[in-house]
Amino acid sequence: MEYFFNFDKIKYLKEKKPDGCILCLINEKSPEVVNLSVFDDRLFNVSVNLYPYNPGHLMIFPKRHVEDIRQYTQEEEAALNRLVRGMLDILDRTHAPQGYNIGYNMGLVAGASISHLHVHLIPRYPRETGMADLIAGKRVLVESPQATAERIRAEILGQPPSFSMS
Repeated sequence: MEYFFNFDKIKYLKEKKPDGCILCLINEKSPEVVNLSVFDDRLFNVSVNLYPYNPGHLMIFPKRHVEDIRQYTQEEEAALNRLVRGMLDILDRTHAPQGYNIGYNMGLVAGASISHLHVHLIPRYPRETGMADLIAGKRVLVESPQATAERIRAEILGQPPSFSMS
């Protein structure tokens, strides 16, 4: 089954959202938001992006609300580095991408639609742009975000991560 997702960022920014920070609400396990978390420990949460650019698109974000990378503690920086490396290994096993885009959008003018700091891990695949991208302005995803979360959770359960700071 194929999924069409329209990446109309203006619509996403204008739609009704729950009160408060979405990522803080995910950390709090609030029923007000969709929670696609695949891993968390005492410092960070890893979640599948609800609006992915590609299958396997993950976000890693701290449990405490920070908006600038300079606010990370040394412990958080070390834990984040371990998490990024560990989640890349997991994505290699679950999705076998040919490359990755990894990074932050820090601030609204930089493209951040959520102020709570988060790192994107976006798997990249050969020939991922198709006719729908070019003509209809839509992405065809071969896997829903929910199915991605199930795959990654199963992989983590099968091989517990060694990068946890629990």
